[in-house]
Amino acid sequence: MSIRRTGDAAQLADEAPGHVDRAAGVEWYDRRGSDIDLAAYTLCCLRRARAAERGGQLYGDEAVRAALAQADPDALVWFASRAVSYMDENGFLEAVESWLARAQES
Repeated sequence: MSIRRTGDAAQLADEAPGHVDRAAGVEWYDRRGSDIDLAAYTLCCLRRARAAERGGQLYGDEAVRAALAQADPDALVWFASRAVSYMDENGFLEAVESWLARAQES
């Protein structure tokens, strides 16, 4: 797969599960641009391409879920842990803390 921001959603959907499978066990702290980063990148491209193709973000989310459903379950767990690491290291916790506090007060 060539590196691209947009592309054919069907081709990206075909490629994504294999990228997730190849990412299983790949560490992300010491090497940027690894198979796990490529898997995430491919899924993001798929999300954007399908959303643009069908006219809405929900279609992109649906395409990502369909691709992930085809991945090996162990690879999916590894990928999910990478996603959580990324979110934690990029301020997600702080971004939602106030929302959660307000929700618990209600």
